[in-house]
Amino acid sequence: MVAATGAVLVGLNAEATWPDAQRTATEPQAAAANIQAGVVGPRPLAGKVIVIDPGHNGLNYRYPKVINRKVPAGPRKKACDTTGTATTSGYAEHAFNFDVAQRLAKILRAQGATVRLTRPHNRGVGPCINQRAAIANRLRADAAISIHADGAASSRRGFHVILPGYVKGYTGPIVKPSKRLGYDVRAAFRKLQPYANYVGGDGLDVRTDLGGLNLSKVPKVFIECGNMRNRTDASRLKSASWRQKAAQRLAAGLGTYLRR
Repeated sequence: MVAATGAVLVGLNAEATWPDAQRTATEPQAAAANIQAGVVGPRPLAGKVIVIDPGHNGLNYRYPKVINRKVPAGPRKKACDTTGTATTSGYAEHAFNFDVAQRLAKILRAQGATVRLTRPHNRGVGPCINQRAAIANRLRADAAISIHADGAASSRRGFHVILPGYVKGYTGPIVKPSKRLGYDVRAAFRKLQPYANYVGGDGLDVRTDLGGLNLSKVPKVFIECGNMRNRTDASRLKSASWRQKAAQRLAAGLGTYLRR
């Protein structure tokens, strides 16, 4: 959920090490993933760099002083991070986000893309929203996506993609390409999940208050994959097979955008 307004802390103090940590942990697996996925010959996303940002982190709740401290988020400062939401049965958003991110990364690597996650596991704190944006900026990513699930009223359901609105001095260069990215992700995910019936319109929302978008220098969107407080959506989000389908749909949307 993206708010409208021993613990691993390294990401908060040395964000420059995050991509390197990901490279060590995951790139040797790319070839094996490619074989398992049955990809033969030229890989459609070869040469593309994609950053996946699984929202929140597993131990954020233990360190309120750390995640509540104010960091740059565009024209104004905001909290470093939040804890996210959860289903009524206790399945946490941070766990959902990271699981889908890992599945998505595997699919994209099998298609030839260079993929980085903003955090290497779900047992830490942060990194802060400004650091998450900085990772994609430093890598000059061709596209970035932040994965979330929402915590709305239980009677509401569906997904929506969040696009960056125009913020003078910040988002001007990325508004148009991010819109194209968002439309492609929306079109792909719509085959799996209905549009949200409580926010935005036709599965899209535009925000100017999110540091992860305001500070991005590369095309980037957020996706709220469903409402964790809704019984129907929650049953889907808790399903491993549905999460795999979600990753496949996200990969399809990213692929459409990157192959244009």
